[in-house]
Parts: sequence; C-alpha cells; structure tokens
Amino acid sequence: MRVKKGYATRRGKIVVEDAAAYVRDLAQRLEARGRLGATRSFIQHGDVSVYGHVLAVARASICMARVLSRVGIAVDVHALVRGALLHDSDSSHRLHGFRHPFFALDRAEEDFDLTPIERNIIARHMFPLVPIPPACREAWIVCLADKACALGETIGGRVGGKCRMRGRGKHA
Repeated sequence: MRVKKGYATRRGKIVVEDAAAYVRDLAQRLEARGRLGATRSFIQHGDVSVYGHVLAVARASICMARVLSRVGIAVDVHALVRGALLHDSDSSHRLHGFRHPFFALDRAEEDFDLTPIERNIIARHMFPLVPIPPACREAWIVCLADKACALGETIGGRVGGKCRMRGRGKHA
C-alpha cells in the first residue's frame, strides 16, 4: 500500500497536514483488508472502543513524530501509523498486558504483510509489562502514545473536568 502524495515522507520530514484525515484514510484501507473493523465492538479503558483507541494512538503518535522531526529525528510515518492502528487487534482479557501484544501481532500478521518496524510496534507496545523494550523509535512513540491515550480514556471521565486528548477541545 502506498502513502498518498502530500501526506508523509519516509525521510523524517512530516508533511501530514491533516493527521486525522490521514489516520482515517489508512484505517479505512486496513479495515477493508483485515479485521480492524471488528475492534469497533471491543470495549476497553472504561467505555472506549478499541477502534477509537487505536485511532487516538495513531493521531497522538503523529503529533509526537512531528515534534521529533523538528529536531531532526527521522520517523517512518507510514509504519508508525499502521503499527498504531494494528497494535490492539486482539480482544483477549486474561493477563491482557502480558500476552495481548503477541496475540495482536499474530492477528495482524494473518491479515497483512508487516514490516519489521510494524512488528516491533505491535509486539513491544506494552513495555514494561512485556520486559523487552521497543527496538526502534516508532515503537517507542506508539508505546508512549498508547499509555497517554489509555490514561486519558481511563480516568478522563473520573477526574474533575473533561480532558480532550484529540486536540479539538479547549481543555488540556
């Protein structure tokens, strides 16, 4: 699958003007070819669907990658977003944090040809529960974005005020 012109480059220069549109476009493509759409019915972190969560993680990952690109750190945006969208493609709950990355990787590999970066993102996003740390910057970005989004989704409605992680709200 090729990235549409105007969205991103692989040399670290991020030109995704509308990150949400890029994420939606790639999610639709993955949904058409695999089981990403099934995650709409999986609920986690309170009342958030896995689908909504992976979209939020992908958007947050792009924001982090933009910051890194400003200081000259290259990121493979396409692999970053694909890995973020596929990182939770498993609905297991027993020992979720310890085992689910490997189940998610198996599901993703059944549906798609993955790059080594995408495999690393999916397999290592639960660090430190999975004790082997991410091996590439894209996996570190998704690992951190996943934790930030999960925290916001889990406690956002329980702590005073609403915290909007999507960048559209006035509250941060």
